[in-house]
Amino acid sequence: MADLTITEVSEKYHIKPDTLRYYERIKLLPQVPRSKNGNRYYPDELQSWIEMVVCLRHSGVPVEKLIDYAQMLQAGDATLDARENLLREQLAELEEKRHDLERSISRLQHKIHLYETGEIKQGKSYFSDYGIIDD
Repeated sequence: MADLTITEVSEKYHIKPDTLRYYERIKLLPQVPRSKNGNRYYPDELQSWIEMVVCLRHSGVPVEKLIDYAQMLQAGDATLDARENLLREQLAELEEKRHDLERSISRLQHKIHLYETGEIKQGKSYFSDYGIIDD
């Protein structure tokens, strides 16, 4: 990898330059170096950091928790347990969301099947079989 400009990093990771500036401002990123003319540039190590932040954001980690995680990373190995716990909590949240999504997909597939077979017209209630309270 090579040093990239803010525009190049933005394109590479599919995030807006304003988002990168925001991450820098809230100290989610380590110090971003600047060239003699004041433009930001992103060396390999910083690009790896951004990739980690983007990955964790995509997994649903809230910015506030990400800031905590970034601070723990910078604090070093003394925070290993706390970092692991933060990631385990996020994994549990994602697994719960996956369960909810799978349940919703199954219900929608069932309702679509009722339309495809014509059962929906034969007195089958559109509202039957949801059982949300029972889940």
